[in-house]
Amino acid sequence: MTDIPASSTGSESLGSDRLGPGRLVLVVGPSGAGKDTLLNVARRECVGDDRIVFPRRIVTREASAFEDNLEMTASAFREALETGQFALHWEAHGHDYGVPRTINDDILAGRTVVVNVSRTAIPAARRDYAHVVVVSITAPAEVLAERLGKRHRASDGDIGERLQRSVSDETVAADVTIVNVGDPAAHGRRLVDVIRGRTDAMPTRATGASGDVDHHHD
Repeated sequence: MTDIPASSTGSESLGSDRLGPGRLVLVVGPSGAGKDTLLNVARRECVGDDRIVFPRRIVTREASAFEDNLEMTASAFREALETGQFALHWEAHGHDYGVPRTINDDILAGRTVVVNVSRTAIPAARRDYAHVVVVSITAPAEVLAERLGKRHRASDGDIGERLQRSVSDETVAADVTIVNVGDPAAHGRRLVDVIRGRTDAMPTRATGASGDVDHHHD
């Protein structure tokens, strides 16, 4: 079982006020978009900067080389959820995902927390946190299918079904959209600019074809 460090911030701390002053950067996008690839670039660029935190997600799935998650059994996850140990949580493709509540301590301390989440977690994040930036990482459907085929895991299920699933437009509104085709290093640096809060990397909430790919994801 994975032990989740205790947070000094209880659920009552959120109250009617959203938690701040730190920023919560949510990285979302369809399976195969390359979210973990760009996040790895960002982690390397931000090494040594204690103002930026990349928490590990808790997942009821065996850890793999493709993502930096902590594995937890389904029963242990339910117990952790019931005792309020997650700041955000969601279900996707038959697995449960959670972000440890310890991120609240980082937010209160003014740090920037960066985490890969499901788009279904966005409404809860915008409700509970004062400064949320949603970064959508996507790619054309044929690129997504090719990448999923190359990395195929038993836990991925049917690739066709995975690409066809969608969530409502209400949950996918992004502040920044990155179409991850071509040099991942360049796109990773764009993500770093957003994480660091550079104003020229923060356009008005993205719309248009490049940001409207509506495939379900982890």
